[in-house]
Amino acid sequence: MEHITQNIPELMAETESKEESSFQQIIPVLMKRGIHNVNLSMFDENKKRELLNAVGEEYLKKGSVIEAIKVFTVTKNRDRLIQVGDDHAKVGLFNHAIDAYRLAGARDKLQRIGERCLEEGHLPESIKAFKECNDTVRLQKVGEYCVDKGKIDFALEVFYATGNREQLMHVGDLCVAKNQYAYAFKAYEMANDKEKLNYIADIFLKTGLLGSALQAYQKADNQMMIDFIQQNFSEKNFSRVYV
Repeated sequence: MEHITQNIPELMAETESKEESSFQQIIPVLMKRGIHNVNLSMFDENKKRELLNAVGEEYLKKGSVIEAIKVFTVTKNRDRLIQVGDDHAKVGLFNHAIDAYRLAGARDKLQRIGERCLEEGHLPESIKAFKECNDTVRLQKVGEYCVDKGKIDFALEVFYATGNREQLMHVGDLCVAKNQYAYAFKAYEMANDKEKLNYIADIFLKTGLLGSALQAYQKADNQMMIDFIQQNFSEKNFSRVYV
């Protein structure tokens, strides 16, 4: 009896070792075939989660961050997602960090990384972070910053995302004043202002940009001018301005 008692820890260690070995054999299969393409119903929920988390860690070791984030999302491993976000934020890999924070539901982390990206001039990442946490106040701040710095594409993206029609019109008017007609057209289109679209279409027509004029008149539902261009000019004469 004493001999059996003494062997129990050894037997447990051997069992755990075998189980660990089995896990290590399964992990490559899961990575090759995909976690959703392997039947894991023979494992209880705890073992399944443990196995999948191990797959996630292996993805990280191999640099497959997106796959790792997907796995940790499936296992609802919020702590690990936040840690992945923190690790990537430290080295400036903001997109991965934002994806991890978003899936972890870490709004405060998204706000902080959005602020950091804005301060460091990473505008697309800043916009993405504030979009993900639906922070319209901070998005407005980014949009205004973009206008001041002449980053019109980003400004339009922000104001369109927040549904700020007034700001879209303002940016469009600023662009007209600077003869940036392609941006003005884009702004008025986003604001769905038919009067301004007709106005910019007239400018395009006067400057001989028939393709852009036609496009703007179409957006403005100005059938008379659409017919005029289509019936009097050949498509080979159509020229456009591009943003």
